[in-house]
Amino acid sequence: MADQGADGRLFIGTKRYSSWSLRGWLGVHLAGLDVEEVVIPLAGGGGTAAIKSATPTGLVPYLEHRGARVWESLAILEYCAEFAPALWPEDRVLRALLRSAASEMHAGFRGLRQAMPMNLGRDFSGRGGTPDALADIARIETVWAGCLDASGGPFLHGAAMGVADAMYAPVVTRLITYAPALSARGKAYVAAVRAHPLVARWYDEAAAEPESWLLPHYEAGPPA
Repeated sequence: MADQGADGRLFIGTKRYSSWSLRGWLGVHLAGLDVEEVVIPLAGGGGTAAIKSATPTGLVPYLEHRGARVWESLAILEYCAEFAPALWPEDRVLRALLRSAASEMHAGFRGLRQAMPMNLGRDFSGRGGTPDALADIARIETVWAGCLDASGGPFLHGAAMGVADAMYAPVVTRLITYAPALSARGKAYVAAVRAHPLVARWYDEAAAEPESWLLPHYEAGPPA
């Protein structure tokens, strides 16, 4: 049922699979924006007709809020930070570091994305460890370490989750699902993100999605 009092709408895909949706959803909730959530089940392969008809690019997430139309995850997070400036740190040097980390996530790590698709309901431990995926994970751990050194943790932004954490949250879900080898520090960061109330809520809501939304290709996973 539509929320008649909401300030807009956030269109997202299936929570079990939609990594980019998680980023936008976290930003909206971290900023406390009052929007109606519209979940559109993914059909797989980027061909979901309902998404193509509902969003400017045929992709999710897509945010409509008080006359603004925002259709890229990082742009949505930047928009949310206008309402909640603490989503970026006040310190200029730390903010530059975290912006670089968030942008690197937005533009890169294709090997990890392809080899280890997001699936919150399966255990694919030891699978998907292609050379490109493992190289991406090593680079991600380096990025995380630099941010944690600068911010003091437990999140990349410090005591609270911010934009860069939202950008890497889907990576955390992949590392949980596929369980590659991680440093102790990487494991601690993964645990901190997984325990965040909003991430826990996303997992719970993903688990409650209808069985009819499951996609056989995603559920089969990569070769063992």
